[in-house]
Amino acid sequence: MKIRILLADDHKIFRDGLRSLIEREPEMEIVGEAENGRKAARLAEKLAPTVIIMDVSMPDMNGIEAARNITSAMPDVRLIALSMHSDRRFVLGMLEAGAAGYLLKDCAYEELAGAIRHVVRGNTYLSPKITDVVVKGYLSKGTLSQPEATSPLTSREREILQLIAEGHSTKEIASHVCLSIKTVETHRRNIMEKLGIHSVAELTKYSIREGLISLDK
Repeated sequence: MKIRILLADDHKIFRDGLRSLIEREPEMEIVGEAENGRKAARLAEKLAPTVIIMDVSMPDMNGIEAARNITSAMPDVRLIALSMHSDRRFVLGMLEAGAAGYLLKDCAYEELAGAIRHVVRGNTYLSPKITDVVVKGYLSKGTLSQPEATSPLTSREREILQLIAEGHSTKEIASHVCLSIKTVETHRRNIMEKLGIHSVAELTKYSIREGLISLDK
């Protein structure tokens, strides 16, 4: 049985390149592609892939929130983060969200192919550069769940905060997350109250600092 792979990355040229490489592997096939975390979550439910290769920084819904949604609904799926970010908050955020692997985008393709086979066997794979980040994070905090534990916001609030920081209007956000405008406005007020922030500019700075959005894309 082939390893069914879903690609989630907001750069089409990167997905195209990865697809061409993976499809050379006789035991692997690409079953779908997503340009953001929200679509990745929908496709994961529809296509039931074996492995999801996911970027961390994506518009609409970032990789951490998407990974959390997917792994909670589909605990058997194996998710590999493939990112340009080696920052601790991204690495631990993805692992806490249920990722089985984390590689950097400058890795060789052979390493990614090996990681796919590795996680399918039920193991965890971290690239050498990432292992050091995880060990230091564990020693300093004692638990991988620390980023989640210290966040004052719920998963829904983080989702809406990302959309606010990306410049979406209340009406657009309501359409994205299938909520009423009034409910989105309530979430917005709650977010500002919890964070003690009273402007979109400050919300955006907070989102960048917490890794919900990135300036490096």
